[in-house]
Amino acid sequence: MFSQGIHCIAVVATLALTSATVAPAALAQDDDAQLAAIVEAWLAAPHGDYRSPSFTHWNAEGEVPTGCAACHSEPGFVDYLGADGSAAGVVDAPAAINAPIGCASCHTTAAHELDEVTFPSGVSVAALGESAVCTVCHQGRASTDTVAAQVEGLDEDAVVSELGFINVHYAVAAATMHGAHVRGGYQYAGRDYLGRFDHVPSASTCTSCHQPHSTEVATETCLTCHRGVEDITAIRTRHGDFDGDGDTAEGVLGEIETLRTRLGEAIVLYAEEVTGRPVGYAADTFPYFFADTDGDGSISPDEAIFPNRYQSWTPRLLKAAYNYQFAKKDPGAFAHNPGYMLQLLHDSLVNLAERIEVEVPSRRRK
Repeated sequence: MFSQGIHCIAVVATLALTSATVAPAALAQDDDAQLAAIVEAWLAAPHGDYRSPSFTHWNAEGEVPTGCAACHSEPGFVDYLGADGSAAGVVDAPAAINAPIGCASCHTTAAHELDEVTFPSGVSVAALGESAVCTVCHQGRASTDTVAAQVEGLDEDAVVSELGFINVHYAVAAATMHGAHVRGGYQYAGRDYLGRFDHVPSASTCTSCHQPHSTEVATETCLTCHRGVEDITAIRTRHGDFDGDGDTAEGVLGEIETLRTRLGEAIVLYAEEVTGRPVGYAADTFPYFFADTDGDGSISPDEAIFPNRYQSWTPRLLKAAYNYQFAKKDPGAFAHNPGYMLQLLHDSLVNLAERIEVEVPSRRRK
């Protein structure tokens, strides 16, 4: 069954590349060896892994629902683009399971013509070029506006039983990259936030940094300009001590990770001291924040179950947890928009410090 599946995927890839709907650039891929290399790279990448939870989560139901199909099934994405003759910008019907994002997702006239995408905040970004198809699925599913609507008019530190954790979703690189303009993170009122991170022209699109079929990062391109480092995680162009640990030689990734860790600790402390109901985080289990029933500071497999999800949210705690998750779901934020991520984490700590004792670094990324 597995080998047959691989064969079918390879055949689909070949047919998609030679379809009349494929753009001229894709038609040029007529060399068998090159095509084989493309298919092999795609099969080894997340977009081609039809066994991944991203494409198997709905197997028991037998179809991917319309609300998820655009990004979790190739037929759903084709439907969203309108490449199947349907209306563009909406998925009209549930889509097939075990159908990863493949050639027909990106190599159609509709995909190549897509240039504008609307984010969960309602903000539309135009002139995206070849990054548009990536942006559709890598923008998250929540924003500042989502959180603000849930907590409007509520006492910041009162437990509200109706509140539940708001998950931004996964792989939110586009939301991070466009920063304050699309409001992907929770942006605290009265605070300034950086907008789109404009890199050099040669690194201004998704595929200028990520190999389009394997999704691997083209690190050699980074190191050509950022000399003196052997790993891209050691890169920093901002030389302040943003996490307050005294180390200004570490990469900006280190600054982000330290602040994120400190925010996680502050969330736990706040829950204990303000709500009286301990909380913990399980990175790989939805909905991620659970009641720490034994108070040992960690979430065991027995605790990381949906019925034990954390249900003692205050507005202040919910905002901080949202930003913590936002930071966790973009591990590449140090390259996508480090300043914006540093601001979100710093401001979350500042807000929690209004009620609990938290060490907040004096420097905030402006």
